[in-house]
Amino acid sequence: MDSPITPSSARTPTSMMDNLLGILRIRVKRGVNLAVRDVRSSDPYVVVKMGNQKLKTRVVKKDVNPEWNEDLTLSITDPNLPIKLTVYDHDTFSKDDKMGDAEIDIKTYIEALKMHLEELPGGTIISKVQPSRNNCLAEESCIFWSEGRVVQDLVLRLRNVECGEVEIQLQWIDLPGSKGL
Repeated sequence: MDSPITPSSARTPTSMMDNLLGILRIRVKRGVNLAVRDVRSSDPYVVVKMGNQKLKTRVVKKDVNPEWNEDLTLSITDPNLPIKLTVYDHDTFSKDDKMGDAEIDIKTYIEALKMHLEELPGGTIISKVQPSRNNCLAEESCIFWSEGRVVQDLVLRLRNVECGEVEIQLQWIDLPGSKGL
């Protein structure tokens, strides 16, 4: 008697939506006092990585205090993965120079999202994250309720460089069909 053997390929494949918790919008606002990597200035841009996702802003020419105001969106499947932010100086004829990096931990932000605070008045502070040796915060970061959303503003002090900060804002986007929080 032969017993039927089900090959592993016959199992139902899991789609990305099965593991997707939602989308994290990272607004890269601006850089402050970034390092000079060219003669008198730099041509900075930001690269954001999480897992195998990699996004980048546009290059701002000759500005160590660039205003990007760009939204980058990451698909979040594991909120325990750190988000790595790296600033580079764009060079035309050589490899782009690194201008510092920072890591973002979104666990506190995700916890605030799970509180379901729909009834709060706008501007209410939900939580505060203090700068420490374990994070890249340059100052206290507030997680607050704004226009029906949980928002977090962060000022990140860049590591591995002589100076520079990057201001970003986190905002969560629920996706229909995703696993959700």
